[in-house]
Amino acid sequence: MSWIIGVDVGGTFTDFCAFERDTGAAHVHKTPSTPDDPARGVIEGLQAMAATTVDLGRVQRVAHGTTVATNALIQKRGGTTALVTTGGFRDLLEIGRQTRPHMYDLQRDHPPALVPRERRFECSERITAGGRVVRRPTSAALAALVEAVEGSGAESCAVCFLFSFVDPTHERDVRDALHAALPDLFVSISSDVYPAMREYERFSTTVINAYLQPVMTGYLASLEEAVARHAPGAILGINQSSGGLMSAARARDLPVRTALSGPAAGVVGACEVARGVEAQHAITLDMGGTSADVALIADYRTEITFERWIEGYPVRVPAVDVNAVGAGGGSIAWLDRDGLMKVGPASAGAEPGPACYGQGSGLATVTDANLVLGRIAGAGLLGGRMALDAGAAREAIAPLARHLGASVERTAHGIISIVVANMVRAVRAISVERGHDPRGFVLLAFGGAGPLHGSEVARALGMTRMVVPVSPGILCAQGLVTADLQESFVRTVAVPIDAGGLARIAHALEELEAQARAWFEAEGVERPARELCKVLDMRYVGQNYELPVALDGDEITVPALEQHFFAVHEMHYGFHNPHDPVELVNVRLTAVGRLPKPLARVASRMAASPPRPRGRREIYFSPDAALDAPVFSRQALLAGQTLAGPAVVDQLDTTTLLLPGDVLTVDARGNLIVEVAR
Repeated sequence: MSWIIGVDVGGTFTDFCAFERDTGAAHVHKTPSTPDDPARGVIEGLQAMAATTVDLGRVQRVAHGTTVATNALIQKRGGTTALVTTGGFRDLLEIGRQTRPHMYDLQRDHPPALVPRERRFECSERITAGGRVVRRPTSAALAALVEAVEGSGAESCAVCFLFSFVDPTHERDVRDALHAALPDLFVSISSDVYPAMREYERFSTTVINAYLQPVMTGYLASLEEAVARHAPGAILGINQSSGGLMSAARARDLPVRTALSGPAAGVVGACEVARGVEAQHAITLDMGGTSADVALIADYRTEITFERWIEGYPVRVPAVDVNAVGAGGGSIAWLDRDGLMKVGPASAGAEPGPACYGQGSGLATVTDANLVLGRIAGAGLLGGRMALDAGAAREAIAPLARHLGASVERTAHGIISIVVANMVRAVRAISVERGHDPRGFVLLAFGGAGPLHGSEVARALGMTRMVVPVSPGILCAQGLVTADLQESFVRTVAVPIDAGGLARIAHALEELEAQARAWFEAEGVERPARELCKVLDMRYVGQNYELPVALDGDEITVPALEQHFFAVHEMHYGFHNPHDPVELVNVRLTAVGRLPKPLARVASRMAASPPRPRGRREIYFSPDAALDAPVFSRQALLAGQTLAGPAVVDQLDTTTLLLPGDVLTVDARGNLIVEVAR
């Protein structure tokens, strides 16, 4: 029982990374995703690996990153959902907050509520902000709610009361009544999903959770059955948006925590790579088939945010701070009403995919442009297993070229320039706009298309160093292999930071630690593998929003908390006022169960001779002229070897493009270290 398998289901490909824990032996695999049934692609990939080197009977753990929740939200294909709420708050989901989703677009509205008004029901109950029970739901009221929910035809129900984060008793009463009468109904209560203040965000998160439960439960049931059949000894772990794993049973209860599962796994893997190459400060560029995800790594760690918007809905779950932009290999090039060419955010996906896939789409995409420019091999993807049609790519780009009055090659180069500009803006949003100078960071390029465009992105930002991991197109799956078990707990404790508030804070931490201990026991995490991370949400009195402040050590004093908050406020806003009073809003605790990691493989010897190209091809680095560039095989490159651009490095899961002037060196771990020319 020594194999660990990471499986990441993306918009275009499903990626696999298998590690033999004791020896460090690794096996990677890619297969086209199956959007109609993502579990089918997972099982097909496992079977393909079983036919080569991986003994599925010796698999200890399968860690899975999934897009099922995200796709259900994007496509509005969740379950039929009802909502039970406090009397007078039936329309809270539509009222929301006064802020517009796009400040300068007066025509754009918030997306419609996931629960229409006819399936929203009020309950006669009330608890005050201080926890005093004013009105309990009666037996007759509970019976009426059960009848109303049953009559609505809902598959799932969200129960959200105004002050349930103070006292969850009334929500639990409704949940128990619904379960007793309607055992097949999925029920999510806000005191379980997100027991913290701010009712709009809490209601939205709980409704999304209920909306996703029928979809995720069906998917996981199918996946668990298939994994148990092919790898009977394996434990299935589901990746969360925070980058940690949870059990499949927990994922069925809290599917909202998987909404950013895939991108989080990539950042976890990138942090491991950053440690290996001693890139203390790095920016990730994860470019796949549908989008490009970027994140900032400082001191080998990435930020966790507790405030995200997904498809226009606020979601309050811990998540890796990733900025996504619709810039992937499948991003479609199109003409706007102003006659200018745009790229993305719409994507051709896996089916029908780019025009060069030969599935009749006729859509000009970034992949088609790269093929026309010679940047990816005409022999096809996945080591030639997936053939590409260069003629179809040219035909798809030709109408755009005629409209622009340019050659097909110049138009293709324009498509690449636009998608690079889109990714540069995404990187600037997480770096320059937050006070970080990207020139002091290393660019970690991965994903199926990250290394193909990384050098151009780095040049545009003034970055001088790029790192391409050993298996960049599989890094999200590799991150899943190194992920740990994780569970998050939160408690609202609105108190001033003074002597009187410290006792409340200490008491809340004790309660959360007791919950964490119970979770450790339930998950079978031994004491040496347990870790607790404490965060306090703090703000100046009178502020609307708080900042997360990591709590170091066990000592809690007023001066220490204030100094920690001042430092965080200074970092975010460039100033702090030591004389203004500070208050606490939420206490957060993250429990981490450390899992065994596979061994890192290091080259036993350095190469004594320069690398030899396996061929050459014409590549367009500029709009009008192609250069004859050498083509190298990644598998043939050895530690210590160096090569200079223009050149291209092909491998199973990606292509690394070296622009003229770039210099590449292979390090002892097999990573490609690229010194980017200015």
